[in-house]
Amino acid sequence: HPPRTGMERYDLIVIGGGSGGSASAKRAAEYGAKVAIIERGHSYDANGVRQGAGFGGTCVNVGCVPKKLMFNAAMQRESMLGSVSTAEGYGYQVPASAGTFDWAKVKEKRDAYVARLNTGYKGGWEKAGCTVIQGLAAFSGPNDITVTTADGGTRTLTAEKICIACGGKPAVPSIPGAEYGISSDGFFDLATQPKKAVVIGAGYIAVEMAGILHGLGTESHLAFRGKTVLRRGFDPFIVETLMAHMQDHGPVLHPNSDPKSITKDASTGLMTVEFKSGETVEGCDCVLFATGRKPVTDTLNLDAANVATDRGYITVDEYEATSAPGIFAIGDATTTGYELTPVAIAAGRRLGDRLFGGMPEARIEYNTIATVVFSHPPIGMIGLTEPDAKKEFGDDCISTKYARFPSMLYAFNEDGHKVKTGLKLVLKMPEERIVGLHCIGPFSDEMMQGFAVAVRMGATRFDFEASVAIHPTIGEEFVTFGGWGQVKDEGGKRKPYMPPYLLKKKGDGLLKTVITLAAGVVVGFVLAKAASARR
Repeated sequence: HPPRTGMERYDLIVIGGGSGGSASAKRAAEYGAKVAIIERGHSYDANGVRQGAGFGGTCVNVGCVPKKLMFNAAMQRESMLGSVSTAEGYGYQVPASAGTFDWAKVKEKRDAYVARLNTGYKGGWEKAGCTVIQGLAAFSGPNDITVTTADGGTRTLTAEKICIACGGKPAVPSIPGAEYGISSDGFFDLATQPKKAVVIGAGYIAVEMAGILHGLGTESHLAFRGKTVLRRGFDPFIVETLMAHMQDHGPVLHPNSDPKSITKDASTGLMTVEFKSGETVEGCDCVLFATGRKPVTDTLNLDAANVATDRGYITVDEYEATSAPGIFAIGDATTTGYELTPVAIAAGRRLGDRLFGGMPEARIEYNTIATVVFSHPPIGMIGLTEPDAKKEFGDDCISTKYARFPSMLYAFNEDGHKVKTGLKLVLKMPEERIVGLHCIGPFSDEMMQGFAVAVRMGATRFDFEASVAIHPTIGEEFVTFGGWGQVKDEGGKRKPYMPPYLLKKKGDGLLKTVITLAAGVVVGFVLAKAASARR
């Protein structure tokens, strides 16, 4: 429709300057589209609760990036002090003072690092040719957006294509005293290190936060409703390994603990967390809720554009299309189920390719996506868990290979003070295609990316074993599991199998023979026909 007076017209409007929105905007601009990207920035409400993540989104400001820096800091301290420290075993004399952590100094450096990334994001959009608008966006019609800008003014925009990439925010339970706690966002605002903290939640954010605090020397408690953490989406073998480590070397665990209330002592400022079981944890100076996240769609006025939602999440199809023509959504605010930065980036880029790059079938495929958890020790995984694989293919069609052991990193630690590594392959029989790969232990986060490529390409156990091991490494265990180079016949007797690369050569030789024979027949036919013509 023709724009109204004062309305700015674009080819694409992107709402949200996080990972997905940024990727979509820049990719579309690269193809010559006129793009506006709207980012609200961040502020604090009257209760000191952060509103909006900021330029770069959750990952850059209050997620992956600052979390990984704090994880790194905790790992440094854990190598020097604690029940699984390794420094003294390797001959270093470590004074107790080595464990003193300068929280304020690290926070200052971390905040400066994030600020540079903020500047880089905004500069990257401008360099790509995008119009950058800071403010809060809302639909005022099917194709129209009204922005309340940071300076209090308003701007109205219209476009045939709109991408919603507004992300999510922490969800806090409605219990008495919840206002005394903080979320994972608030963790990065802490000016001083907590002395005693209770982290409430069972998901990966709760596990990461509790592990970081414990690693940095805080008396850390992790409370969760069920018997274990990571009850959804993680292989039982991995969860079992993590739970055993945390019970021996990690934060104090409080299973089957659902929070009932938080009270605060007016004189000391310390808090008491009471659980429905009647158990209490007293004397806390930090209570951190990691009890899930929810989409930031409540301010968008989606009804004005007839965009359908499910529990606040924007309903999308496999091409990120919403129920409204010309309106798309990517990232944490959608029903795709993947709240991961690289997923949002890939979805945003493919959306740009499809809408403005002349590739109508471009999209991300929402399966077999690798992820890691920066727990202590870290976890990596791709594909199906064993229960999910059996559910999909049937019990008789699934086999597993797994191992659990302390890596060489802990060779000089006494028994009982070694971090266990756990590795597992989930195999689809009879071809033994790897449909799930799971690992926990030192360097699992760094190992995962390479293995993810192989699994994504449909690798089998035979492909893994055809790759000569790198020794001594943890990763070599994945390619040297029991039965290397052998299979069992129907009677259970072991026999060798031909490596895939030799089978390929053998097949190539046969193909070459067939091609040569065919060529010979064709040439012979042509020569015979020519001779006949001469006669």
